[in-house]
Amino acid sequence: MPRVDFYRLTRDPVERVLPAIATRILGNGGRLLVVAAPAMQRRAIDEALWTLQPASFLPHGNAGSADEAIEPILLAGTLDAAPPNGASHIALADGEWRDEALAFERTFLLFDNSRIDDARATWRTLAARDDVDNRFWKQDERGRWSEGP
Repeated sequence: MPRVDFYRLTRDPVERVLPAIATRILGNGGRLLVVAAPAMQRRAIDEALWTLQPASFLPHGNAGSADEAIEPILLAGTLDAAPPNGASHIALADGEWRDEALAFERTFLLFDNSRIDDARATWRTLAARDDVDNRFWKQDERGRWSEGP
């Protein structure tokens, strides 16, 4: 059963939240596809994966590059249900839901207040299904995440 984690970004932008998620996925031996339609957002995420944690960077590359198949984290502007890097996790970093994400083991839908109505509609649609496990995460004022409504 695919799992969809809704991350409402009320404190930090996606480029600060995504590296922590990616670190956990890579630490567990997984691979990640990050989808963001805006090129500027992909560049900001790329920069964050290189520099957010000064002690290390998170290995990643861009879809369409010669090395895309070996990259543990692949940044893309569109969703490929069979990503070249074999990812079983996907982060929809632009907050836009894509039904093809349900082909992945785990989906992270990262959205800010500008996409709250879209996220709520997606939640209602997925909650009506028996074959999807939805989770909602919220951030407190200190930046910690907790599960809940």
